[in-house]
Amino acid sequence: MPRKPQPIRSDIAWSNRTRIVVRGKSLPDEVIGTLNLGDFSYLQLTGRMPTPEQSRVFNAILVTLVEHGLTPSAIAARMTYAGAPESMQAAVAAGLCGLGTVFVGSMENAARMLYEALPNGPAGVDLAAKAREVAAAYAARKSIVPGMGHPIHKPVDPRAPRLFQIARECGLSGGYVELVQLIAAEAERLSGKSLPVNATGAIGALCCELGFPWKVVRGFGVMARAVGLVGHIMEEAERPIATEIWLRTEDEAAAHVREPD
Repeated sequence: MPRKPQPIRSDIAWSNRTRIVVRGKSLPDEVIGTLNLGDFSYLQLTGRMPTPEQSRVFNAILVTLVEHGLTPSAIAARMTYAGAPESMQAAVAAGLCGLGTVFVGSMENAARMLYEALPNGPAGVDLAAKAREVAAAYAARKSIVPGMGHPIHKPVDPRAPRLFQIARECGLSGGYVELVQLIAAEAERLSGKSLPVNATGAIGALCCELGFPWKVVRGFGVMARAVGLVGHIMEEAERPIATEIWLRTEDEAAAHVREPD
């Protein structure tokens, strides 16, 4: 039996000779010069405008993720640009490919952990008991609890308290925020290590408070870090360091290689 063709459609945007409409809003008349990038992103993703409180929290999330120094993703972008300066998009893409479970993408796992712990939401749940259950499960698997601890920022990742403060001020500090902090405290107790909530853990919790599906959360890191990588590439073009990184790495690696007798 022949397959019945399905309609091809998108509810995000349409255009004709005189109009461009995005999520029901005229791009030139209602968006350009009116919405900031964070609010437009929220509209694009959800199909609705954020409230002032949602706007502040969502913009705070994006700003937090733009930059974190010479991380592997920034170095990858710079090295790619050094080899292909005619292709900025390839350099940005190279950096974005490194956003995974260790860098930036851990906020996706934090959001997933919270949603799986509270499949019906936090209302009426004993959050302290749930935190003990979650932390114990990770400890039994000898798995790292996503969104906890940081290799550089000790004893506290300074971004996390600020994000939680903004959420409180905006009335968006609910059960997910409480649970992620309780899980961190229980993980610390079980491991004997300092494991405060880091930026990605805080962002994962705030994304749950905003109602975003966990599968899209890593995308916020992709969106924001692309801005940061363009900045690194601009700096690389003006004050290159990629060649120095390459040559110094080559020299050090070669220094440990013995010539055959």
